[in-house]
Amino acid sequence: MFMRQRCVRGTGRRHRLAVAAAGTVAVAALVTGCAGQGTSPAPGTTAPPAPATTAVPGPALVPGGVTEAQAAQLCTDLEGQLQSWRTYTPTIGKTGLNGLVGTWIAKNNLNALDFLQDRGRIDVITTAACPDIRQQAITALEIPDLASGLIGF
Repeated sequence: MFMRQRCVRGTGRRHRLAVAAAGTVAVAALVTGCAGQGTSPAPGTTAPPAPATTAVPGPALVPGGVTEAQAAQLCTDLEGQLQSWRTYTPTIGKTGLNGLVGTWIAKNNLNALDFLQDRGRIDVITTAACPDIRQQAITALEIPDLASGLIGF
């Protein structure tokens, strides 16, 4: 009987050790899974270093948040309309400006809502990319800035 009790006691002890080990592993997994989610490292420890990443340079952006190529296309489109805007009335020219900007936004897969909410963004882009063409368009359309000529797309 003594051996039987000892065997049972030993099994119980091993069982408790196994449960404790499993609990430790579970806690470690939980802590590891939550790492980097706004928790601070324990006092006296340091956070593990962030994994190294290689930044892939994207296309250069101009003020207004579009690429240089997109800004250049807008400038080219505006320049292509300058003569007709000088020929027609400013009202007709403003309609053309709206169509031109709307088409440019669509061709470049830009968010039209962003431009509707911030029409001045067109002025920011053209001031940075082609200030002379912007000024010629403003003069031809008889408006203080391009945003003033934009009604909606």
